Amino acid sequence: MSNPILIDPLAFARDGASLQNERPVATLAERVHELLASDAGVVKFEVEGFQDRLLRPSLRYHLSATLSVECQRCLTPMPFELEAGGVITLFSREDKLEAAVEADDELDAILAEETFDVIALIEDEIIMGLPLSLMHDDCDTDELKRAKADKPNPFAVLAVLKQSKS
Repeated sequence: MSNPILIDPLAFARDGASLQNERPVATLAERVHELLASDAGVVKFEVEGFQDRLLRPSLRYHLSATLSVECQRCLTPMPFELEAGGVITLFSREDKLEAAVEADDELDAILAEETFDVIALIEDEIIMGLPLSLMHDDCDTDELKRAKADKPNPFAVLAVLKQSKS
């Protein structure tokens, strides 16, 4: 497991605190590593506490990273630029949280606990920010070239059939 950065989320938001940090991908949890081609790279992130327009304590976060992922076509590593961010609204009572989420279905909200792990949030955002199937625009591998060369174009076969009927 990664080394957490723990904050008191309500105090952090109330005080308007901010945190800027970076972590090597290698120090993140295994759940992140299993989705990547390698653990190379650095994740830069920032978290800012504030009160939203309804004076609710909130956390604004942003992260950026260049990650190494596996191309699903040629199975070689490729870089992926990830930019993610959002706002989490904090609630101290579950009934208020449920009412707010019911009133605004786009609201990201959590029940505030005594400690909040910023690194766990960053790891979650990395996992959710990765596309399901990443591919190079053009995989230039010998195996793919051979595979494409061995198969005739199906439309070329149809064109030959069409010409033979006329």
